[in-house]
Amino acid sequence: MTLSWLQIVRLGLVQMCIGAVVVLTTTTFNRLMVVELALPAMLPGFLVGLHYAIQITRPNWGFLSDTKGQRTRFIIGGMAVLALGGFGAAAGVVVLEQDHFWGLVVSLLAYVLIGIGVAASGTCLLALLATATAPERRAAAATITWLMMIGGIAMTAGVVGQFLDPYSPERLLRVVGTVVIAAMVVTTLAIWGIERGVITRREPESTPFLQGFREIWAERRARIFTFFVFLSMTAFFMQELIIEPYAGLVFGYTPGQSTSLSGLQHAGAFVGMVVVGIACSALRIGPLRNWVVLGCIGSALGLSSVAALGNYAPHLPLAPAVIATGFFNGVFTVAAISAMMAMAGEGRNAREGTRMGMWGAAQAIAAGFGGFLGTAAADLMRTFMDDAPAFGTVFMAQAVLFLLAAWMAARIIESNRPTTENAGLVPGE
Repeated sequence: MTLSWLQIVRLGLVQMCIGAVVVLTTTTFNRLMVVELALPAMLPGFLVGLHYAIQITRPNWGFLSDTKGQRTRFIIGGMAVLALGGFGAAAGVVVLEQDHFWGLVVSLLAYVLIGIGVAASGTCLLALLATATAPERRAAAATITWLMMIGGIAMTAGVVGQFLDPYSPERLLRVVGTVVIAAMVVTTLAIWGIERGVITRREPESTPFLQGFREIWAERRARIFTFFVFLSMTAFFMQELIIEPYAGLVFGYTPGQSTSLSGLQHAGAFVGMVVVGIACSALRIGPLRNWVVLGCIGSALGLSSVAALGNYAPHLPLAPAVIATGFFNGVFTVAAISAMMAMAGEGRNAREGTRMGMWGAAQAIAAGFGGFLGTAAADLMRTFMDDAPAFGTVFMAQAVLFLLAAWMAARIIESNRPTTENAGLVPGE
């Protein structure tokens, strides 16, 4: 009645397909708008931010899957909308080349569809994982699905990059069309039939969304965990857009070297994810709470080292500190997602989708906000001081946020098995 390892891998394939389509927005479409079309970098930045903003609808999709049941149809339907949005975004690039107004209209609509598709499919997929994964397999399930998503992102970026040369609008539409059709087919085949054989619970359909959401928000632990997700993910995404500029401006890295540095950071995160998955699921070492706290504190120490090197030892290599930061980022990510899956089943029954939606919305908002905050803070600091202390100040601010997140995690994530009582519910509610 719970997911087998093969079924967890099949759900990982769905996560991989979601990542494969979404990565086109931050790589291929971003590059084409800025370089080939000579448009302001603000345009793709705004469009990516728009798709994050649309994901505030995640609680709605989670609640719908709780009340209607059959999360599979929401996952497949969401992927269909995401695929349509991905192809529409490619069409928007082509139209922008001829007419900026109509190209912008097409792009806006496409990125709205991308946001809706990710919100619907991603939230319902995580809700299904949270509902049907055995507790002892949750860390491994989080590791498998996230590593497969990263694999899908890397594979898509590499393959699309090869097939786009030499670039032409027609070639772009063919390549992107192939990617989104493949994602749709793989998602349908991977998810088909899984839900029928596992434990599922349904909320009565008579409950209105706002009432259901207020009831979940009233759960103290669910509410505080939402703030934890927002705070930690803000810290996580603040570094994403400033590591490479920092390496170039302070350490003199070339574009190729800074790109390789970013790759080392992601490699470190990969190892961190694998370590947590094996330690928690295979070796049963420590509760999830300890791994979340370790990931947050380790990330804070790694960022402090990155800042210190620029200010006090720019002659020393930056890579070890960046790899360590990536490693603890990976530890934090998988442990936090595993804790999220565990806590989704706390409190009122049959509300896993609503809780996952609420936390997914917090993560999406933090992703957009954190990226903007990191770059804006770095620009602001550079008007008052040199590059090294300016970036270092931002990295130290991120470290403080991670320490606050560690404190919250230690207080809100139980070291024992979660119960209805410690979910913050009034007995008999």
